[in-house]
Amino acid sequence: MPSFDIVCEANLVEVKNAVDQANKEIANRFDFKGSDARVEQKERELTLFADDDFKLGQVRDVLHAKLAKRGVDARVLDAGKPERIGGDKAKQAITVRNGIESELAKRIVRMLKDAKLKVTAAIQGEAVRVTGAKKDVLQEAIALVRKGVTEVPLSYQNFRD
Repeated sequence: MPSFDIVCEANLVEVKNAVDQANKEIANRFDFKGSDARVEQKERELTLFADDDFKLGQVRDVLHAKLAKRGVDARVLDAGKPERIGGDKAKQAITVRNGIESELAKRIVRMLKDAKLKVTAAIQGEAVRVTGAKKDVLQEAIALVRKGVTEVPLSYQNFRD
């Protein structure tokens, strides 16, 4: 039976390249001269550092621009609250999403069931596996999920015939 998986994941190599490019631009920009503005990455955790909230916003904008240029959707980032560290410095933690959260997975399964398509959707860890009798029905399921879920970038992988 034909099937595919619905997942939400970012290309970590491209994220690392975007972070490196953002740090290079921040180091060369005149408005950041003498400041401690930078982006650090540890696996799926990004940390933005700046001298104040305004510069923190600028660092975030530079990072978003570099991610867009590298083809990484900014919706895959989950930004935390900016916080103060030591005097007037600020930092912000950003996590890179991996996998579909359980609430969203349940919503996708419910959406496919309510549409009365001849497919079965099952949650498997951090992915949703959709199985159907024909490829055409699976393509309809992909179109339905694309239209219904816009808050996170979903990709459709592991298509089997």
